Amino acid sequence: MSETAKKILVVDDEERIRRLLRMYLEKEGYEVAEAEDGETALRMALDHNYDLIILDLMLPGMDGTEVCSRLRQKKATPVLMLTAKGEEVNRVHGFEVGADDYVVKPFSPREVMFRIKAILRRSAGSAYWTRDTGSSTIVFPHLTIEHEARRVTAGGQEVYLTPKEYELLHYLASSPDKVFSREELLKDVWHYDFFGDLRTVDTHVKRLREKLNRASPEAAAMITTVWGVGYKLEVPK
Repeated sequence: MSETAKKILVVDDEERIRRLLRMYLEKEGYEVAEAEDGETALRMALDHNYDLIILDLMLPGMDGTEVCSRLRQKKATPVLMLTAKGEEVNRVHGFEVGADDYVVKPFSPREVMFRIKAILRRSAGSAYWTRDTGSSTIVFPHLTIEHEARRVTAGGQEVYLTPKEYELLHYLASSPDKVFSREELLKDVWHYDFFGDLRTVDTHVKRLREKLNRASPEAAAMITTVWGVGYKLEVPK
């Protein structure tokens, strides 16, 4: 296995699912580790630096949302959540606790590979933003975004964001005071055909505001809701 191979943790209590995903992942050159329950998955995720975690929502003992929630207290490892049909409420909750994307079972392995590549491409720092002109650092009175380092500080305090939260903030900040519809944000921030609903955007905005608010209420207040339209990052006058 190459030293540069991306490491992926597959978490599912069904061996056939793990075996199927391992087969496709290894075929694509990824290094694969497995866990069959939430407790083991969380321990492995905290002890090792994986590039991505494929996490089943329904696990024995600690479920996927709890694993993701606890992981997010320590790390921003991208998480692709697997859910069964009819688990929409749980899926939305998964986004709230920090999942980056989801795939519904039964899934197409090709779709899973496509989403994995898209997530890894976004989280690798080789950002696809084309709006930067000159400096890659965006500075507002209470908020600074250092794009090359993917570092966000609010009120002088560093804010710990997941890759998707970071992309959402950077996208809004790249066009301050411009209103973006939820549809535009899904298309441009998720950057590929994302088969989710618009609440995905709402839950990410909510989580982003909460994290900014802990460091700087003024920075959090910059992300404003334009009712009936979408969201914008409003520069304090």
